[in-house]
Amino acid sequence: MKKVLLGITMFSLTAVQAQEMNNIAVEPVQKGNWIVGASVGSLGYAFESEQFNINLAPQLGYFVKDNLAVGLKVGLGWVTVKDADNFFNYEFSPFVRYYFPTAASGSGRFFGQGDIGVTGTSAANSDAALKVGANVGYAHFLNRNIALEVTAGYNYSESNFPNVDSQSGLGIAVGFQIYLGNK
Repeated sequence: MKKVLLGITMFSLTAVQAQEMNNIAVEPVQKGNWIVGASVGSLGYAFESEQFNINLAPQLGYFVKDNLAVGLKVGLGWVTVKDADNFFNYEFSPFVRYYFPTAASGSGRFFGQGDIGVTGTSAANSDAALKVGANVGYAHFLNRNIALEVTAGYNYSESNFPNVDSQSGLGIAVGFQIYLGNK
């Protein structure tokens, strides 16, 4: 009889532990937690100016409610334009990121992110311009605090070059995030 009770107890504890492991992907995106990370490579192509860019964009966010984070992204990058000089660019963009609900057994979450901010370049006769972006992505949790992610989206910026119209383009990024709990 003792062996049966011990077996039932062990089975119950194992089931509770398995349930906690299934909820790993949900816990990091709770109200009060922080998200810190960066896109380690961002590639984009602008349609109007035949422009190619690569960026590094660290970001910091705070979950104001479950699944919803707000924060700031700071970027620095390199831009090449067909038949023109190469230059550096920068950006400061507040963002909003929403994680879509998923099954408890998943190890990842889909999300949408929007940002609006200021961008500029090191090019002559250049000043700050408005930048707007809309991205979708997937965060794959390696454990409850670290996720690798991939994003794809559309970006638009007002031109900051004389005699050049506004620019729009598609971009992809690969990065990582660290989720810091409030407990």
